[in-house]
Amino acid sequence: MRSSDGWEVGTRRATGELTLTDVTPLAKVSVRAPEGGAVRRALGTPFGRTGRHPSLGLVVGSGPGEWLVLGPPDSGSRLRDELNRIAHESGEFASVVELTHGRALVRLRGADSAALLAKLCAVDLADTVTPNGAAFRSSVARITTDVVRDDDAGVRSYLLHCERSSGQYLAECLLDAGAEFDIDIDAFTSPGI
Repeated sequence: MRSSDGWEVGTRRATGELTLTDVTPLAKVSVRAPEGGAVRRALGTPFGRTGRHPSLGLVVGSGPGEWLVLGPPDSGSRLRDELNRIAHESGEFASVVELTHGRALVRLRGADSAALLAKLCAVDLADTVTPNGAAFRSSVARITTDVVRDDDAGVRSYLLHCERSSGQYLAECLLDAGAEFDIDIDAFTSPGI
């Protein structure tokens, strides 16, 4: 184990092609504002899609008028302040809440990731339905989970975001369902998103 910005993280490196990584240390900030308003235009991401914002990181349109912003570890306060500035300048009623320590986040990466998720989630994960950049909320292993298709270096990859209290259960279900695909646990190494 080692420390990364105050988080205890493993050091084991995966050798398999299908991996599960706990990326919970990434900053997570929730924004709620009018669906088609100025905040949405400033974030640049519609419902059901993702986008990379130059100063914020990954912006996920997780619901109508609801966004999740993911940034590097230890950037939650900066993200919250910048999002509050955007909300204030918009003149709209908006809420900005840092969720970093209250939510779990894992990355499932590999060619078999869609086949694994299909065992736990009833959403069609075909490229034509959920291409790279797609975002949706669904039940995964009976847990309400935000699922974000975020391919990594050309490899199919999903970010799965849920309540912190359900994170260990979700990870265990993913590992169990992934046994037939030789899933491997990988250490959190990337400071960015």
